[in-house]
Amino acid sequence: MAFSVIDDLISSKTASIGISGHVNPDADCTGAALALKQYISKRYPDIRVDVFLDEIPTMYGFMKGSGDVITDGASDVEHYDIFIAVDCEKSRTGAAEKHFDNAVLKVNIDHHVSNRGTGDEIFIDPDAGSSCELVYEILDREYIDRNIAETIYCGIISDTGVFKYNSTSPKTMRIGAELISYGFDFTELIDRTFYRKTYLQNQLLGRVLMESTLLMNGKVILGIVTRKTLDFYNAKSSDLEGIASQLMLTTGVVCAVFLHETGSLEFKVSLRSNGMVDVSRIASIFGGGGHVRAAGCTLNGTSHDCINNISKYVAEQLAGVG
Repeated sequence: MAFSVIDDLISSKTASIGISGHVNPDADCTGAALALKQYISKRYPDIRVDVFLDEIPTMYGFMKGSGDVITDGASDVEHYDIFIAVDCEKSRTGAAEKHFDNAVLKVNIDHHVSNRGTGDEIFIDPDAGSSCELVYEILDREYIDRNIAETIYCGIISDTGVFKYNSTSPKTMRIGAELISYGFDFTELIDRTFYRKTYLQNQLLGRVLMESTLLMNGKVILGIVTRKTLDFYNAKSSDLEGIASQLMLTTGVVCAVFLHETGSLEFKVSLRSNGMVDVSRIASIFGGGGHVRAAGCTLNGTSHDCINNISKYVAEQLAGVG
């Protein structure tokens, strides 16, 4: 069930609203959650609005409200009047899932084809380029300001590859044009959040590219970063942003697999594709999700175990049997 504007869900009795996105939030997830917070706090200043997310990548710290995000799921609210899960289904909200379950009204906003929707009010559109695009559609334009517009725009350019991916529609472009009319420096925003990297990030990218491996007659490229490597560079997982997409830009490659070690025998897997491989199907097998061309999941085992598990399903699709 879709709704026209977020205001339709809010009544005079609404006192508390919780918002969460998926674990390891990206720009779209972060932008959608914080844009909703900014809007609701501006439109309804007496309503308490809490945002639950994992640690936000430093590059998105400019978003208004990012410093108030609750990272451990703790709250003294027993039952939020409304709880909104954005850019994912409730099972991927981590420590915030309990708040979604306990809420009076449960709302789910997402654009992932793998999400069938959870809650009382569901707004899922797999044809949308991003969840931020959907959030923009349900806000009253009268109350959108420069901060909200910039936050939404950041999420849109991230999930559409700066309007390059095939999920970009004419509507996406029109929304982008409307957003930049609010006057923020969109050129600087694109460079800062999408292209510009720290020296450390470039070092890690270079190492992954140097040590990458071509599989399946050059159709698949594999990159990996171990915990030992991260510790050597004193790096965080957020410093690996964009590596999977860069691997995908290798001539002849139709699928990129990037693993980085997040714990003992635990790897986060980022998958990219040109469309020949539906990586969302593969990610969903392992409890993850995403899109046909970009998806992710977490696997347990040695790096060799994880690579073999993923490679099996990639090979099946390339052979036409998956």
